[in-house]
Amino acid sequence: MTGFRWSAVCLDALDAPTLAAFYRELLGWRVKEDEPEWVLLAPPEGGPGLAFQSDPGFVRPVWPTSPGEQGMMMHLDIEVDDLDASSARAVELGAAMADFQPQDDVRVHFDPSGHPFCLWVSG
Repeated sequence: MTGFRWSAVCLDALDAPTLAAFYRELLGWRVKEDEPEWVLLAPPEGGPGLAFQSDPGFVRPVWPTSPGEQGMMMHLDIEVDDLDASSARAVELGAAMADFQPQDDVRVHFDPSGHPFCLWVSG
């Protein structure tokens, strides 16, 4: 078997550097690669990163899914220690909280490009 190693998840956006800056602040990760249309963030403890790619044809996803609209293709789950404080920080950085919240121990947000992400606390 050949060596496959997961290196990153890539999110498309109209403006990759702007979206990368949001997640850099939210997660506290460092910039590993920085190009005009591509940014890669790396976690301080190592492991797969989070990349951002500019796409002029990017269409914001809609969640919950709505017929005929661009649905989400994936979402990020981010574990936090304090759900309320972390949610407030995400909003302060530019996220929007979703109107629909399906669980008490999870807060669904949209990043500045409209990608859904969940903040959650373990039970």
